[in-house]
Amino acid sequence: MQSTLRTTPNPRHFRLPRQLNEPLTPISKKPRIVINSLRTPLHSDPEEDKLRGEGFGPTSLPAAAKLPVVIRKSGKVSRYVWDGDCLRLVSVDGGAASFGLDFDGGVRELGRACGVFVRNFFIPKQVSASYMDYVKWKLLHRVFSSALQVLATQAMFRAIGIGYSRSLPSAAALNWVLKDGLGRLSRCIYTASLASAFDTNLKRVRFSTSVIFSLSIGVELLTPVFPQYFLLLASIANIAKQISLACYLVTGSAVHRSFAVADNLGEVSAKAQIQAVCFDNLGLMLAALLNMSLKNNQRLLAALPFAVYPIFAALDLLGIYQGLKYVHLQTLTKDRLEIILNTWIEFGYVPLPAEVSKEEGIDIFSHKNKDSWPIRIGSLSTKVQIPRLPLMAMKSVKSKDYYFICLETFGGLRNILLCLREGAGTSDVIMGLLQACYIRKALIQNENRWEQILGAYYVSDLGFEEWFKLADDSRQCAERSFHTVSDQIAAMGWAAKNILLSTQEQARYSFIAD
Repeated sequence: MQSTLRTTPNPRHFRLPRQLNEPLTPISKKPRIVINSLRTPLHSDPEEDKLRGEGFGPTSLPAAAKLPVVIRKSGKVSRYVWDGDCLRLVSVDGGAASFGLDFDGGVRELGRACGVFVRNFFIPKQVSASYMDYVKWKLLHRVFSSALQVLATQAMFRAIGIGYSRSLPSAAALNWVLKDGLGRLSRCIYTASLASAFDTNLKRVRFSTSVIFSLSIGVELLTPVFPQYFLLLASIANIAKQISLACYLVTGSAVHRSFAVADNLGEVSAKAQIQAVCFDNLGLMLAALLNMSLKNNQRLLAALPFAVYPIFAALDLLGIYQGLKYVHLQTLTKDRLEIILNTWIEFGYVPLPAEVSKEEGIDIFSHKNKDSWPIRIGSLSTKVQIPRLPLMAMKSVKSKDYYFICLETFGGLRNILLCLREGAGTSDVIMGLLQACYIRKALIQNENRWEQILGAYYVSDLGFEEWFKLADDSRQCAERSFHTVSDQIAAMGWAAKNILLSTQEQARYSFIAD
């Protein structure tokens, strides 16, 4: 006769946790009865050999149960297994655990280990999903850029006569020092003059300087053709290269921060240095192979740089351009904030940085006035006569206001101008730009009417009334949406503490009460 009893706590044994809604059921004394909720059939799992190798045979493991806890550490995957008496941590990432002559399994294991090592060596632990795509294009860029630099350096050595008996070491050294000195001086001037643009137009500045870098290599390749102009050509090329290097160093931290999802900026920067060194060495090997293949034909060797330059330069720029598409910056600029607010007004949600990055693009030629009624942040231009409408808007400013909005017309272009006051904070910028976006939407919906109002030589009193009514209605809409928009901006991962503005956009006015 089969007897049953309820299990009693035993301090010497580990008991599996019971589900909260599971009734207390009697357990038979027969050893073949197991708990099905935690047991996974080992006969149909590749872990069977591993478990047997660890001593969990059919006789010693009558109630083997794999717990739903997996540990991943240093590329290895292990799982907790309960055998009824003790808890074991069993490796399950390789499948078979026997030490037999399994050639295919050994190759797979070796390949997996090499893959884990390479990934841990090159890739940070916690990065955004677009990081791997960025690294792939970075590989293309660095390899061909490094190969071009090797060929350009060889061309410059030939131009100054390195390796020939007629060369003058002192003159060559002087020329080299002069061109380096001019390049570093130009680098300082460029960095100082373009300081704010590195934040507000990072992608455009970085790609444009990469184009300049590729052109500078082309200039260096011309030095053997015109050796008498070596100093001039080398100086021009070095100035361009130093400008590109300055942009690369300045913008590097912002690019790395866009991928660091766990405040691991140092790790991402360190891995970027490792990637650069390894990819550049591949470029050196490529250039060396090309030189070795043509070493017996000096004429072809001399023509090699000119033959490969267009191809390598195109691949270099393609890698940079495609790689920048996967850089999703979380910092807020005027252009990004405008995209966010327009999306909110049209569709009722705040887009992610990846969505804004796709719409923003790289903007190589800086076509910022492609939309109807573009919004500008700054101050009224005094180069042209200011119409009455902006003057009336300026007169209506109160002491409690931290911005005012008006319409400006000059050079056939019509803009919506947002003027910020001294002391205006991030919330005031968001509020002002949100109101300006509502105004633009109303202007576009009634474009013919506003064309008539602004096209008249004198704006009528009715025109003034319509403008101030539009400004008041748009402000009320902005006030109703402001808190929801601000909360969603922060929730979508944007760095909403500050808004980066260019030098022209940082212009402020002061309120004086007479």
